[in-house]
Amino acid sequence: MTVSEQTTVGILIFDGVEVLDFCGPFEVFSVARARTADGEWGEQAPFRTLTIAARAGIVRCVGDLLVQPHNTIEDHPPLDVLVVPGGRGTRREQTNIPLLAWIAAQNRRTALTTSVCTGAFLLAANRLLDGLRATTHWASIDRLREQYPAIDVRADERVVDEGRIVTSAGISAGIDMALHLVARLKGEEIAVDAARLMEYEWRRPGAVALGPADEAGKCVSPAFSSQPGNEEAEPGGGIEVIPGRRRAVG
Repeated sequence: MTVSEQTTVGILIFDGVEVLDFCGPFEVFSVARARTADGEWGEQAPFRTLTIAARAGIVRCVGDLLVQPHNTIEDHPPLDVLVVPGGRGTRREQTNIPLLAWIAAQNRRTALTTSVCTGAFLLAANRLLDGLRATTHWASIDRLREQYPAIDVRADERVVDEGRIVTSAGISAGIDMALHLVARLKGEEIAVDAARLMEYEWRRPGAVALGPADEAGKCVSPAFSSQPGNEEAEPGGGIEVIPGRRRAVG
């Protein structure tokens, strides 16, 4: 794909999707622009970004944000890039056979299939991550390892690029992943400009992922091992750190 060719990105959304998981990448792709010969921001958008849901109608995200998707899995245009975000709704969608079949079908057609946070579980449910390195939100690292032992799960990487498959750690890491995709598809300069426009400090692949907090509230190394029963689903989503316990986003 060249800078001049418009790349179509489809971002899956569903009830219980984590807001920044999909809004972060959407913002990156929407602000990315090539500069003109005189150094000004160009008008041509190198990405066309769509939100896609299983059915028409309002999607209720984590925190009760209501979103009207652009398309459904039945009527969207051909996609070049698929982004599968996370959130507590992924636990339900892991058993949504029609949706999983759609993800598998898109993976056969797209140039890139990606996930943010616990969206990795929806790729894993289709065995798309078997034999590959992958990551997810720090609070779900152990669960991904236990449910899908064929995946080389990386707790200490913020973005993991395996060629056609790219996964990111939790929530804000999706912004870093999207900037990485912009750099891959349209060039480093466009990605750097997008990060600058967003006033965002881009953490590139190779950056260490954040782990849980200690009892003082400070982040500790992500190379940790949880104890059984330490992970709970939080009804409202998000992370709440309690001494000796942790709550997961998805």
